Amino acid sequence: MKSILIVDDEEKIREVVVSYLEKEGFRTVEAQTGLSALQVVKEEAVDLVVLDLMLPDISGEEVCQQIRKISSVPVLMLTAKVAEEDRVIGLTLGADDYVIKPFSPKELVARVKAILRRSSEQNLLADRISFSNGELVIDTAQQMIVKHGDSINLTPNEYKLLVVLARHPQRSFTREELIEKVFGYSYEGDARTIDQHIKNLRQKIEPDPKQPKYVCTVYGTGYKFVGDHG
Repeated sequence: MKSILIVDDEEKIREVVVSYLEKEGFRTVEAQTGLSALQVVKEEAVDLVVLDLMLPDISGEEVCQQIRKISSVPVLMLTAKVAEEDRVIGLTLGADDYVIKPFSPKELVARVKAILRRSSEQNLLADRISFSNGELVIDTAQQMIVKHGDSINLTPNEYKLLVVLARHPQRSFTREELIEKVFGYSYEGDARTIDQHIKNLRQKIEPDPKQPKYVCTVYGTGYKFVGDHG
């Protein structure tokens, strides 16, 4: 049974979300503040966090940032902020998806299921493959990325994006293709969202994110992986 942490200071919203998720067979944990949410993530094995951004103690953005320092658990943000720059900030901090308030509980459940499905899908990449004489290693058996011998903490979407690209070195993918493979057919957001995930991924795996050697831009098309095996 998958465990979902719902973080929101409004009891009525938590009640609705809990009701819909439990009807679908999920176990739920509730938190009213950002600090209590962080405590839950540290102490319990949750599979996904539904995170409101307007919390009474610390912001949801800060909560997400702190979660990313200790865990790669998927984060779905609930936000009343509709501006594109606000959503980009959320993705930059490591959120996997966002739902704008007011929201449909059924849509929220569908998004939760989609995120969990993506994070648990097995890929066809070899269990362990290295690039540039071991500078970058993808270990799919443990779903772990190693850079210069140190484990790199990627979000589920960043991990899936890297694996999709690395499975097909030198192949150019359009943004729409990557959206489909990483987010699924039902994703209705802007395809440019993939640009922010690429930027985040480069910050973590590239020796110089401004001059990437692994995930390169194909101008007029999208992106491709160009690392050398070995």
